[in-house]
Amino acid sequence: MADLDDLREGSNFGLGVDSQKQSFHVKGAENLPWGMKDRLSRIFNPKTGKAVMLAFDHGFIMGPTSGLERIDLNIVPLVEYADCIMCTRGILQSTIPTTTNKPICLRSDAGTSILTELNDNVVIDIEDAIRMNVSAMAVMLAIGDEAHEAKTIANLFAAVDKGTRYGIPVMGVTAVGKQMARDARYFGLASRICAENGANIVKTYYCDGFEKVVAACPVPVVIAGGKKLPELDALDLCYKAINDGAAGVDMGRNVFQSENPVAMIQAVHAVVHQGLTPQQGFELFQDLSK
Repeated sequence: MADLDDLREGSNFGLGVDSQKQSFHVKGAENLPWGMKDRLSRIFNPKTGKAVMLAFDHGFIMGPTSGLERIDLNIVPLVEYADCIMCTRGILQSTIPTTTNKPICLRSDAGTSILTELNDNVVIDIEDAIRMNVSAMAVMLAIGDEAHEAKTIANLFAAVDKGTRYGIPVMGVTAVGKQMARDARYFGLASRICAENGANIVKTYYCDGFEKVVAACPVPVVIAGGKKLPELDALDLCYKAINDGAAGVDMGRNVFQSENPVAMIQAVHAVVHQGLTPQQGFELFQDLSK
């Protein structure tokens, strides 16, 4: 048991020092089995080590929110421009064409909705992930939520146990606890807990000091897009996150609620994989919107 009277905030993050050299392009995956590496390689481009994930799993707690009223009309046209898509099993099997041939990050926990208290989730059966041939499973952690923290950590641990058995990576998704500030100390804590419990990928939010969050996390960190921003601001968020060490983005509302979602996801892709500046990405967005 850690001595809680002597907790010292980390200060030596080795910023600017590369991770231990490894031959595999995904951080922390050097010693994983072949099947795990194969699935991670579908998500993270071997040439850049980065990923643009398109998240549209919001409906499992929000219902038909703006931009997700018709998945077949609003989302399916975007899929070809994403490296990976993140969605629920219901949407995957009912609406996403089987000819899409994109890696899937399956939302693998479910529970309460926005009409009740969130985060009281359970994990779905691993057999669904196997049957759907997914490349990863996403499970939420509510760090800082006294009512649900332990349960959601147990959910992640159980998903990792099953995922390890069948060669399917797990992405830990950090929710924001009501008692925690949206800062590097909180996101660093939540991200590290994900990795310590076996997550192969961590999804969290960008913040000041984000480079410390990434440095202290031994697996790839991808950022959530969060609430809808103006297009230039969203591209600036992507650019800063990648420059601070993120391995990619997992964006939803900043893509499907854009005034031109097809142009926006291509602009995000160019910022992440080609290193375009936010202004260059915005100019691409404007050109593609003509």
